[in-house]
Amino acid sequence: MSKEKKLIKEVNQALKNSTILRKNENFIDRISYMKNNMKYNKAYNYNKQKKIDYFLSKFKDYRDNWIDQPNGCVEKKLLSNDLKKKNITPLSIDIEVSAFCDLACPFCFREAIVTPDKIIDEKFCFKLIDQASEMGVPSIKFNWRGEPLLHPKISKFIDYAKKRGIIDTIINTNATHLTEEKSKELINSGLDYIIYSFDGGTKKTYEKMRPGRFKKNKFEAVYSNIKKFKEVKQKLNSKFPYTKIQMIITHETVNEVDSFFKMFNPIVDDVSVISYTERGGDFDKLTEKEKKIYNEKLKKFNLPSNTPYSRSIDGEIKVSKKRLPCEQPYQRLMVTYEGKVAMCCMDWGAKHPVGYADAKGFKNIKDYKQVFDRIKDKKKGFELMSQAKMPDNFNPNLDKNVQDLKQIWFGEEIDEVRKKQISNEAEKLAICKNCTYQNIYEWK
Repeated sequence: MSKEKKLIKEVNQALKNSTILRKNENFIDRISYMKNNMKYNKAYNYNKQKKIDYFLSKFKDYRDNWIDQPNGCVEKKLLSNDLKKKNITPLSIDIEVSAFCDLACPFCFREAIVTPDKIIDEKFCFKLIDQASEMGVPSIKFNWRGEPLLHPKISKFIDYAKKRGIIDTIINTNATHLTEEKSKELINSGLDYIIYSFDGGTKKTYEKMRPGRFKKNKFEAVYSNIKKFKEVKQKLNSKFPYTKIQMIITHETVNEVDSFFKMFNPIVDDVSVISYTERGGDFDKLTEKEKKIYNEKLKKFNLPSNTPYSRSIDGEIKVSKKRLPCEQPYQRLMVTYEGKVAMCCMDWGAKHPVGYADAKGFKNIKDYKQVFDRIKDKKKGFELMSQAKMPDNFNPNLDKNVQDLKQIWFGEEIDEVRKKQISNEAEKLAICKNCTYQNIYEWK
């Protein structure tokens, strides 16, 4: 057995009872950490007319409901009128403060779907925060498709959300722009949770997995930024934000698990690796041996030839016994920088909008066309996106009028999606038909 195969076997064995592997004796999970340090949460400090028990209770309900709410809604087949009567609102709003990203990662949707290099209008973002607060939404994630630190007002948005009582504020960042000054701003803003996107335990692998678009992305610089963030946080004597970094196990990274933990355990609160699984991919990508196993399983379970499959890094093949209802239409809303509202984080191009929070959402073509033309002309920063196509519109009959988030959440368009999901007819939705999200299948 080769060294790589042995390592893969060991990692998969460690991940057998969990999708995540951690190696830190001092690890404290984020939920417990948030509860234990609620008195330092900036939403509480801005709104002390409400007792701390109010914030603790609201946070606990939000985390308990993350799974319970969609499961209960699906089980009872609830639609908008039911949600309104029971006051069931989104648990999170994802606001895309920046669609722009300075990296060109080979596994990113950006390489397949044209994505504008734009940031959100400041007034529009504050408006969305107000709407989320008025609905009682407990969490806002300030990014979706792009790098949030590329918006100069990101810290002001977070601070404003805390003033409006948002308990949990989150960003995912590649940390390329996480300067010392930006670190101070983010920590002082009241940010609760920062997730670093970082792949590889060595310089060579990291720079291969996360190449820069306009200039070389250097491993040393990004690692230094993350390390400096820890130092700044300690100097400011701040409990928040809680930090996390996670690496997906691939053939490129499997040999670097130990070095990944060694690098980040001293400077990040949650360091973990997650097993890579290819879901529902192209049948032609399977080896002859894997195709044989796949076909045997189809025969065994009497399944059709186009059944989605799941393949782990060590080649284990699973097939989907059936499709499950998606939880996201009962969980959250995503808003693009220009105001398209989507009901699922897997809908990268907002191909199936369920509403528009701003008129630019249905008027904007120019931003996408500009990127598409730059790709065709092979402009600097666009070379690695040669396969990207303009996003389709799977909901062309959606009324072109502006609504607030509450109207959209309790609206007819998102209800059409929910109806298909709870009736096991998701395949009839173009955006859902070829979805590769692991949780929407029952695997055998």
